[in-house]
Amino acid sequence: MAIANNARAVREMGSMAQEATALDRSMTPLTSNELERSLADKMKSFYDDPLGFVMFAYPWGEPGTELELESGPDDHQKQFLIDLGKEVKSRGFNGTDPVMPILMTATSGHGTGKSVMGAWIANWILSTRPDSIGTVAAGTFAQLESRTWAAIQHWTKLCITGHWFHIQARGVYHNLRPKTWKIVAQTCKEENAQAFAGQHARTSTSWYMFDEASLVPDKVWTVAQGGLTDGEPMFFAWGQPERNTGRFYEINFGNQEHRWNHRMIDSRDSRFTNKPLIEQDIAEYGIDSDYVRVRIRGLPPVASELQFIDRARILAAQQREVVTFADDPLIAGFDPSGGGAAWNVVRFRRGLDARSIPPLRIPGEQTRDRSALLAKLADILHEQRPELKVAVMFVDSAYGAPYVERLHTLGFSNVVEVNFGSPSPDRHQANMRAYMWNLVKEWLPHGAIPADDEKLALDLGGPGAHIRPNGQLVLESKESMQKRGLASPDDGDALALTFAQPVAPLTPPEPRDEEEEFSYGQYSYRSGQGSWMR
Repeated sequence: MAIANNARAVREMGSMAQEATALDRSMTPLTSNELERSLADKMKSFYDDPLGFVMFAYPWGEPGTELELESGPDDHQKQFLIDLGKEVKSRGFNGTDPVMPILMTATSGHGTGKSVMGAWIANWILSTRPDSIGTVAAGTFAQLESRTWAAIQHWTKLCITGHWFHIQARGVYHNLRPKTWKIVAQTCKEENAQAFAGQHARTSTSWYMFDEASLVPDKVWTVAQGGLTDGEPMFFAWGQPERNTGRFYEINFGNQEHRWNHRMIDSRDSRFTNKPLIEQDIAEYGIDSDYVRVRIRGLPPVASELQFIDRARILAAQQREVVTFADDPLIAGFDPSGGGAAWNVVRFRRGLDARSIPPLRIPGEQTRDRSALLAKLADILHEQRPELKVAVMFVDSAYGAPYVERLHTLGFSNVVEVNFGSPSPDRHQANMRAYMWNLVKEWLPHGAIPADDEKLALDLGGPGAHIRPNGQLVLESKESMQKRGLASPDDGDALALTFAQPVAPLTPPEPRDEEEEFSYGQYSYRSGQGSWMR
């Protein structure tokens, strides 16, 4: 172990004078091996005390660290950890005979520290249970990568036992026993459900953690249950209850509720949340709206699902075969970036086909000089090959107005500016953005999108929605999504722009007087007879 780790361990453990352990500062300095043994013994004392572990393992209040101004978990997190310790004690696992699984869940509003608490629990299990094996998943890949797994990586580095483990992009492994003592991150697509099978730790703990669990497919839950049959198994699930159906709903509000230790956390009661912003949302949406119920109060929506476009539609569109007609026009949607993390995206759709032509995607920070992007747009509009000739390009006016003006100057009259906030052509939608996205939702049960375009799939499933008292659909804003930790749905908006206005079918070729015959596979068409024949 490195000297820096020795020094840190001595400092951390030495501060626990009230424990009267062998690590008190007043004792003779310990050798590296003695320190490691003492640290391992200390971890054993936290086997059924996760709160004690959290208070000991991280440098709370220590000057010069990022936790210098922090005192530890908030009240809700403390209670969860205390209850977890009680669950461990009540089972009394002896290292051999299997016990009933610990099943703990929480529904909560946004920003209550769920991902961080998940990281603490992951470190507690790793540090106190040799040969434990865990799988961590989240409802979306973006949530898993940017929040859930990122929190585990970050807090493991801060943890006093962090030097015991090797932190990788998709796993945390013990330095000496990486195959049997580990955590792995796993995406939860339904077709990958079997990746959650076969996890066992007969003499230790096999465990699962689902963040934003409302969006985890039921099939994944079912497969994961197979890893709870031996040892001291554990299952943790939490998130915003975005649906009033599915396994996460059932374990918190339905017929599986009695099997789980569950609680509901209101964002207004959390130490970490922005209280003025919460009050603003309540004033805008109403205390009983589905938006406030899910995002703030931790309650399920009254409507069938807060997520506007459900995952089933998206998955079906990813797997559907492409079907087009010869006269379907090619339509382009351009969602320009205002810079920063947002992307400039051009997506293409020909009838039911939004798959065959790949999108143009350029990071916002690379387009401070607009001339390069303008040249690419001009290249797209110049294309004359029938399969690539764009009939109309619709452009978001928020950052796209300068591009529209310049393209018109260059002679491209088929470029149309679209204001997302303008009135909807259909009175049932609150604005143009809701109108276009509603058309995307109606199109998806028949359309085709790329099977491997995870960004588009995440974007389409990202925004929530609610209905105003006057019956109008309101789509969740980009700003609101970003508050929830979701990226700007640039690809989703670009596809939605292809539905801004109806575009007439392509003009068929002029009919010829003489009779002509065309063939397609085993079929032929004779113009004089006006029918297809085999």
